[in-house]
Amino acid sequence: MAKSDPNKVLRRLPIVVGGLGAVLLLINRLLSPELANSQARADVLGVILSAVLILVGLIWQQVQPRLPEAVQLIGEEGFVLAPDLSSAVKTELAWASHLLLTNTVTRSLVVFYKEKVLLRRGILSPKSEVVPGPILKRVLEKQKPIYLVDLKVYPGRVEFDYLPENTQGVICQPIGEEGVLILAANAPRSYTKQDENWIAGIADKLAVTLNQ
Repeated sequence: MAKSDPNKVLRRLPIVVGGLGAVLLLINRLLSPELANSQARADVLGVILSAVLILVGLIWQQVQPRLPEAVQLIGEEGFVLAPDLSSAVKTELAWASHLLLTNTVTRSLVVFYKEKVLLRRGILSPKSEVVPGPILKRVLEKQKPIYLVDLKVYPGRVEFDYLPENTQGVICQPIGEEGVLILAANAPRSYTKQDENWIAGIADKLAVTLNQ
C-alpha cells in the first residue's frame, strides 16, 4: 500500500483558499444592489490576492518535493545467520544489521561473503541462495557500490530474486574484496547521501571483522 504524503494538504491549501476567496467575491458582487467605488477597488484587490494564492499553490505542486511512495514488502520477517560463524562474528552481524534496519530505509538485507550467505534479516524472500549476477559481480570486481534507485526500471533486477519481489530500491555495498552488503528499501529514491555514507562505514567495519 502506498504511503500517504503528509504535505499533500499543505500544498493544496493556497489553491483552495484562493478559489474560495474568488467565489465569495463573485457572490458578494452579485448580491450588491449598488457598486460603490470603494467596493470596486476592494474587489479588484481581492481578485488579485485570490489569483496570487492559486498561483502559489500551483507552484508548490511542482516545486515542493514529494515523499517517494512506499510499499509493504512481500515476505516474512526473519533473522537467519549461517550456523558455522563464531560468536563474535554473529554478534557483529546482528549489531550491524540492527543499525541498518532501524536507522535507514532498509527493510531487508543480505550479507554475502566469500560466495556464502552469512546473514539474511528483515523481510525475507522464500529464496535464500544468492547467485551473483552481472551487477553483483561488477561490485566485487570494481570495489565500488551500486545504488539502483528504482529497481523496477532496471532489466538486471532479475538477479535479485533473493530479495522481496516488490523491492523498490537496492544498494550493493562492497565488504572488503570478497563480499557484498545488499540492502533493499520499500520506496524508490529513498536512500540519502548520508545513508550511503553510513552504509559504507558499516560495511568497512564488517570487512575488518570478517577478515580476521
